[in-house]
Amino acid sequence: MSATHALQTVAALSGREMLKFVRDRSRLLGALVQPLAFWGLLGLGFQHTFQVPAGVPGSVGYTEFLLPGIITLILLFTAIFSTISIVEERTSGFLQAVMVAPTPRTALVLGNALGGTLLATAQALLFVAAAPLVGLVPPLTGLAFIAVICLLTGLAFTALGFSIAWRMDSTRGFHAVMNLFLLPLWFLSGGLFPAAGAVPVLQALVWINPVSYAVSGVRHGLYGLGQAPAVLASPGVCLAVTAAFAACMLGLAVYTVQRSFFS
Repeated sequence: MSATHALQTVAALSGREMLKFVRDRSRLLGALVQPLAFWGLLGLGFQHTFQVPAGVPGSVGYTEFLLPGIITLILLFTAIFSTISIVEERTSGFLQAVMVAPTPRTALVLGNALGGTLLATAQALLFVAAAPLVGLVPPLTGLAFIAVICLLTGLAFTALGFSIAWRMDSTRGFHAVMNLFLLPLWFLSGGLFPAAGAVPVLQALVWINPVSYAVSGVRHGLYGLGQAPAVLASPGVCLAVTAAFAACMLGLAVYTVQRSFFS
């Protein structure tokens, strides 16, 4: 098996993931409209009751504060649920055909993860275009930083979704397992409320949650890597934690796919 053949497999699988998404109009519509509705309902609903904790510089409205959380929500859900195709393709027989082909299983992981990551990143960056609606105009350096954070976060969650989907027998079970911890991870990311204003137990959970650093990273990018409100750490620390989390999840997916698929 040559490296060229493996790269062709990765490119073919990732291209297939994106083509499936574009051709699925209902999925495309839901991916774009649902976060926008979520942002509008939550942002406008809490706009006049939200208060920035003491010590946070500047005046921040809730729609502005919520935007990085919504961008991260798009990333998480698009990345995770792109891997639901693993369960469906197991039933249809497509995955079995790929596995008997002379290609390494690592290429299967990378192909699916890359396709889901690019989809999630494209949607998240599309939503960044709404930033001027709340008075934020990120510079090019900020946009580049957001793109890197989005790619790493998307890679982490597509790899995590792949690891779980590999052992699931039904899409219903996959949905149940993912919703069990996906929403709590997002709720405790600092995207909905500032960690500084929470009780100590919730503050600790926000600090150990890797998604919190993705939210803070996006927040840094929106403000041009300077003077961003309610962030957990510096841009460098956010980038390092997100990269380490992506590497761990990718390693888990590669380890999982080496195990027997049919047992």
